[in-house]
Amino acid sequence: MIGYATKRLIGSVPLIFGLLTLTFFLIRLAPGDPTAMYIDPNIDPDAADRMRENLGLNDPLMVQYGKWLGVIPPFDGVFQGEFGISFSKHRPVFDIVLESTANTLLLTGVALLVDLLVGVLIGIIAALNRERKTDHIITVGSLFFYSMPHFWLALMLILIFSLGLRWLPASQMHGVNADQLNTFGYIWDTISHMIMPVFVLGIASAASTVRYMRSSMLEVIGQDYIRTARAKGLDEKKVVYKHAFRNALLPLITIIGLSFPFLLSGAVITEVIFAWPGMGRVTVDAIFARDYPLIIANTLVAGIMVIAGNLLADVLYAWADPRIKLQ
Repeated sequence: MIGYATKRLIGSVPLIFGLLTLTFFLIRLAPGDPTAMYIDPNIDPDAADRMRENLGLNDPLMVQYGKWLGVIPPFDGVFQGEFGISFSKHRPVFDIVLESTANTLLLTGVALLVDLLVGVLIGIIAALNRERKTDHIITVGSLFFYSMPHFWLALMLILIFSLGLRWLPASQMHGVNADQLNTFGYIWDTISHMIMPVFVLGIASAASTVRYMRSSMLEVIGQDYIRTARAKGLDEKKVVYKHAFRNALLPLITIIGLSFPFLLSGAVITEVIFAWPGMGRVTVDAIFARDYPLIIANTLVAGIMVIAGNLLADVLYAWADPRIKLQ
């Protein structure tokens, strides 16, 4: 297992490098200028030119690429583990990405947990009550949430629970005075800011998980070995949760791994609407500011997360089905 994971990680290095190189050229060839903020009648007209010179934007494109790689002076590029200074935030890119990635992982990690707990549980209930009233209600409810756009659901939650009832904060990760709270108060402040973003991401994903889990469970409980287990007089809970549940998870595991990138893409919109200081919001701000180093660094993190999601799906699949041998 460890050897397989190591091979996959080593094999993904050229893929990640190609992705970063493609992003480097695409973002630099796109219209826009990082120094546009300095082009103002009240600012020295030469300020933008000096800024472009300092940032190395006046160099030929291939020279910029060589500096970015770190193969030409000053030799402090990607190969040396240096992603530069953010054009717009004037801070090391590594520090910004570290903070925003941690916030995004917190948000999407909890949302994924909600997705699995709610989606798997309700999917099993729907399968065990096939063609009954409970199944119909779950089907209609899951289709309703699945077809609902993230931004619309987020705006409705803000309208009802923040502006209307004033139960939950509408934006940011912490309140204004969070640093003055005790430990319990600080944790509750963070949780209260997470409830609506997690609901938007988790419930929308859980709606599709319900459908997959229901279909998978119905297929498994129709197998001969399940009928044999029931014929032997085994308890129904033991038949469902010991014999059927694990096999029903197999197709769902693959879908979960592949859905991780979609969860991250949904987090971009959710983070912008709720002003969550995560990777999606930082990326959107970096794109509008033409902050090249920050855009490339965020692309790197997104690529690593996608590969990690697929690798996790393979490992979990092998764990759930002993017949699968990873090599």
